Amino acid sequence: MVISEETSRPALGGEAVDDSDRSGRSRLADALRSFSHNRLGVAGVVVVLLILGFCFIGPLVYHTNQINTNLSEVHLPPSAAHPLGTDPVGYDELGRLMVGGQASLEVAMAAALIATGFGALWGAISGFIGGFADSLLMRIVDAMLSVPPLLVVLFLATIYRPSVPMLVLVVALVSWLIPSRLVRGEALVLRTLDYVQAVRMFGGTRRRAIFRHVVPNAVGTMVVNVTFQVADAILLVAGIGYLGLGIPPPATDWGSMLSSGINYIYSGYWWLIYPPGVAILLTVVAFNFIGDALRDAFEVRLHER
Repeated sequence: MVISEETSRPALGGEAVDDSDRSGRSRLADALRSFSHNRLGVAGVVVVLLILGFCFIGPLVYHTNQINTNLSEVHLPPSAAHPLGTDPVGYDELGRLMVGGQASLEVAMAAALIATGFGALWGAISGFIGGFADSLLMRIVDAMLSVPPLLVVLFLATIYRPSVPMLVLVVALVSWLIPSRLVRGEALVLRTLDYVQAVRMFGGTRRRAIFRHVVPNAVGTMVVNVTFQVADAILLVAGIGYLGLGIPPPATDWGSMLSSGINYIYSGYWWLIYPPGVAILLTVVAFNFIGDALRDAFEVRLHER
């Protein structure tokens, strides 16, 4: 049996060369191919793209005044001038839905990325190092998981003035715990593999092993988790807004719009309730479809290896 020089010799700098990088592109291609065959996943992507276009491109086409109130046009029903009517202070409800969607999506996506990135780093360090450090880091995670996330978010929201950056940090603060546990599980497996052990044998540092091998090989878990994190963050932001602790006027989010509309549930103003509710439902379901499809795609890739 002949062993090729390319795969057997140590790399410059004292680190063994493995074929994980060379096969990374093919693994990703297999996962994307499997994802493209999942109809619900593709439908979720289409819905998310439509919602993003509606929220961020829509205001460029459909111009409304979302800063100054107009008390002469309150509670107008849907019409040609206002396709979704107006709200209690005269804002156009369709334009309000676009602006509210921008805030909700910005907070949810930014918080999901920050939470997944920080959680992945925390879990990778914990799982790779092991021992006392692993126990200490995971006990911190367990302690924070024992506290209901909504309670923590409400406590912080009452202390600090709500804003988009503050909501991002608050939501990320309670969302990084699950990704850390997931990536820790991946790290416990990856640290036992031959090419990761070879890094230490050839003088590589723990930092290099974690950032060069553990984190990149856990990217599948991270990508899947971030979609579910976005869905959970949208619901969390909606809950905060519904309880009246969302972004202060004239800005808004879908939760705050829904909370305002509930006050008129018995007045027949259905256009204040259904549009934000449907927007939240569609966005959350779409991201969950994408997450399920990505999970299946990466599991297929792992089974085929």
